[in-house]
Parts: sequence; C-alpha cells; structure tokens
Amino acid sequence: MSTPAVPAARSAAPDTTLRDQLSNLRGLLMLSMLMTESTDERQILHLATTSVASFGRCHVEGVYYLGDGWQATPAVRPEVRAAIEPQIMALGHSGGLVTVPGQGWGWALPVRSLDEYVGHLIVSAGEEPSSDEQFLLQALAQQTGVALANARLHAKERAASEELRTANAALAETLGALERTLQIHDRFTRVAVAGEGQEGIATALHELTGFPVAIEDRYGNLRAWAGPNKPGPYPKDPPARREQMLRRAVRDGRPIREGGRLLVIASPRPDILGVLALVDPAGAARDQDLIALEHGATVLAMELVRLRSLAETELHLRRDLVEELLSGTDEQSALARAQALGYDLERVHRVIVVEGGAQAQDPEALLHGVRRAAGSTGVGSLLMTRGDAVVLLADRVVPWDRFRTAVVAELGGGRCRIGVGGPCERPGEFPRSYGEALLALKMQSTAHGSDRVVSYEDLGVYRLLGEVGDPAAVERFVRHWLGPLLDYDASKRSDLVNTLSWYLECGGHYDSTAAALSVHRSTLKYRLQRIREISGHDLANPDTHFNLQLATRAWRTLETLRSRPRTAGDC
Repeated sequence: MSTPAVPAARSAAPDTTLRDQLSNLRGLLMLSMLMTESTDERQILHLATTSVASFGRCHVEGVYYLGDGWQATPAVRPEVRAAIEPQIMALGHSGGLVTVPGQGWGWALPVRSLDEYVGHLIVSAGEEPSSDEQFLLQALAQQTGVALANARLHAKERAASEELRTANAALAETLGALERTLQIHDRFTRVAVAGEGQEGIATALHELTGFPVAIEDRYGNLRAWAGPNKPGPYPKDPPARREQMLRRAVRDGRPIREGGRLLVIASPRPDILGVLALVDPAGAARDQDLIALEHGATVLAMELVRLRSLAETELHLRRDLVEELLSGTDEQSALARAQALGYDLERVHRVIVVEGGAQAQDPEALLHGVRRAAGSTGVGSLLMTRGDAVVLLADRVVPWDRFRTAVVAELGGGRCRIGVGGPCERPGEFPRSYGEALLALKMQSTAHGSDRVVSYEDLGVYRLLGEVGDPAAVERFVRHWLGPLLDYDASKRSDLVNTLSWYLECGGHYDSTAAALSVHRSTLKYRLQRIREISGHDLANPDTHFNLQLATRAWRTLETLRSRPRTAGDC
C-alpha cells in the first residue's frame, strides 16, 4: 500500500524551489526593464546594488569602475578598498573569486555589455552561495552592464543632438549675419554708384541701423545728418578734446564710444578726412550696427577722397588764375581763362588776405578752412596760398567780421587776422588791391592790435600816407620831426619813437600808454622826459602834438611799406 502523504511531502520541496526561482527570474526581468529604461547611471547602480540582497544571502561591498575607481554608492569600507583593489587588477576584465575581509566568500562580478567593459560589482557572503544564487548575481551584473552601456549611448546621442542643434543655430546665425553684411554692402554700393554723396551715406546708415547719423569734418563741423532730433546749433567739442578723441580713434582702428555716440574715422590716408557717428546714448547698438558703421566709414572715406581730388583739381586751375591776376596779366587772357572755368571775372572784386595763428600752422589746412568759410558766407571761390597766408578774391561785400568768425570756426579756434583791399573793377587792378590788403594786414600787425579785420579803406591817414607818390617826401617829414629820436634809438637800441607813438595814440593818457607798452608808470615818465630832452619838442603844444602824431604814423607806414613784398602794382 502506498502512503500518499509521503510522496506529496517529497514533491512539495522541488515545487517550492521552482516557484522561488521563477519569482527571482521574474523580479530580475522587471529589474532589468527598469534599469534599461533609465538614462541615469547613478539610478541604475542604485537599483542594482539594492536588489542584490533579494536574490540570496549576499550583499554588495562596492562598485569599481575601470579608470574611475570606486563609486560613491554604496560606501566602501577602507579595509575592503585596500584588500580588493590589487585583486581586481590581477583578475582583469573577467572577474572571479576575491578575498573580502571578514567574509567567507567574495566575488568580483564583471559589469559589461557586448562592446564595453565598465568595471566590477563586488559581492560577499558568509559562505558560498548556491549555484542558482550565483547565476542570478551574474545575470544581474550583466544586465547592469547592458543598462549602463545603454545609458551612456543615450548620453552620447543627446550630446551629439545638442551639438548638432548648437551647430545649426550657429550656422543659422552666421548665415543671417552674412546676409545682413551683404545687405549692408549692397546698400552702400548703390549709394556710391549713384553718387548720393555724404547725405546719401548718412541716410543709408540710418536706414540700416535705425540710429540718428552724423557726418563731421575733422574739426567737428556737421556735414550731413540723417534721422530725427537733429540738434541745433550742432554741438562741438573744444579743440583739445577733439584732437584727443581723434587720436584715440586712429589708435584703436575701430568704432569707439565717445559720450552717447559710436564713431569711426574716415581716413584712407594718414590724414583724417571725416568722422562718421551713430547717436546711441542708450548703448543699444549691436554687432551688425558696428559692421554697418565700418562699411559706411569706408564709403565715406572714398567719397571724401573723390571730393578732395575734384576740389584740388579745380583749386589748382583757380590758383593759376589767381596767381596771374595778382602778378598782373593780360586782361583778355585772364577773362578767357575765367570763362573756361565758368567764372565771371568782370564783377567788382576785392582782394582778401587771411593769416592764421597756432591752429592753422599748415597752409593747406588754412586754405581749406578759408574755402569752406567763403562758401558758407558767399564771399567768393577764387583763392590760393601765398606763403603762410591765403589770398581770396571776394566778389561780394559782406560783414567782414562775420566772415572772420566763420574762418575761425572752420579752423577749430585760434587766431585769425584779415586784410581787405580796395575794389577792383578791372582784372588789371588786382595787384593794386592785393598790395592794399597786405598794407592793411601789416598796419594791423605793426600797431600790435588784437586779431581782427582791417580794411584798406578804413586806414585813414595811413591810407593817405601809403598812397603818397613821393615816399622820399614822407621820409623827409619823418626825419624833420623824429630824426634825433630815431638816431638815439639806433645808437642806444632804445624804444623812444615807439613809446612816443603809443603815448600820442592813447591821447596822452599815462595809464593807457603804460598798459599798452607793458611798462611801469614811472618808466613811462622817464622815457617821456628823455623824449622832450632829445627832441626839444613841447608835447603839450597842440600843433606839435598833431605833427608828431602824423610823423609817428608816417614812420609806421614807411616801416610797413619797407617790410611788405612788392607787387606788380607798386611803382
């Protein structure tokens, strides 16, 4: 007879073991799916290491990565770290049995995929696990390696995708910038081809950037404006500050910020031709705006060179005509040359001579400043340089002080003295008017007066003395009244005649005379006493006072006539 209870008890153990194995495999499968779906290496390691205890009696000692060493989770005991590392180095990629301090059994499970070796999962137990448990641990290590390899692959793909997006964005930005640059180039090319000039350049830059645009000459004078809020009057920096800004812009070689403006120099040659500026007080200009500004400066430099070349050619032809007129030439020939230039020489003219001070040491700079001032005031257009001065043939009478103010403004400040000759009704009279302008200028210099405009027609007695046909008669008159004083000055190198002249011109006032001569009042009294003793004249006598003043003025006139160059109109 059989006892059914015994076979039933004997079959229960295998069934339980099988169920446990199936449950472990199911759990391993679920764990593998979770790890495979994760892209976070730390999460994958956490799932793997915390699941080891579920598959038997083992626990995790640590995870060792090839090249990166021990991982932070789980924490590794120092004695395990010291004991295991040499064993792992000896085992290589295949893993195997290791000795773990305080444990009866230990194993280094290789964590790897088909293509990549990651490291080892170090597990330990009090005694060697069963073959089923070791199988589950090996399967877990393998699935962990696959999941880690998959996560790294995803990370590489994400990095590659991000790099591609970044590259595409950079390419799109580059293409946009290139299109914008081509648009800028095309716009300024059309301005140059159409000959729109400085106004066209300013308008184009304003349209491209949206900012108000100013074009200035070297001295800060406004030449063109585009955009709203044009200031009036246009502000100008002091000359010293302007020069400092120009030097900085030339040194940097790129747009610079000066106050509320971005500006760049238009300078194809060593000299500075102009300044192109964006009015940007908020500092909102972008890189493309700077590119447009630099393109505009290049086109402006070309335009200014073209204008200067045309102006220099015309100036050369006009200089030749002026030179002939001042030197004295055949009237018919002069009229013919003027007609070829489209100039009416048969209008009434005056010769103007302009001398500049420290701000106009360069005769060419003075020439261009006078030319621009003459154009703005409508005085005339025929001019040339002679020595350090500029000679202008004025065909219109204007308030000459206003013309002088315009010249000073064009030069950026400084000194300016102007002599105006008498009217010329025929070309043959230009040498005479030129001589008169020089005399007016010389009399201003001789009298040590302030910089101003002196007209020959306003010279009074100086004009009369200058027109005397017999200079020897004037010389005899001067010697009669001033001879002893002139001889004394020549022998003693004193200044008595000049002192007497200023005393008489100041109406006999001691304080005014002392101030004009920059001497002390007592020094002046001593000189006047010496003048009375040497000349024998009574300065208080009205007739003597008149003749002495006339003689000193004649003396100044003769000195001026001797120092000025002779012209074709001189006898």
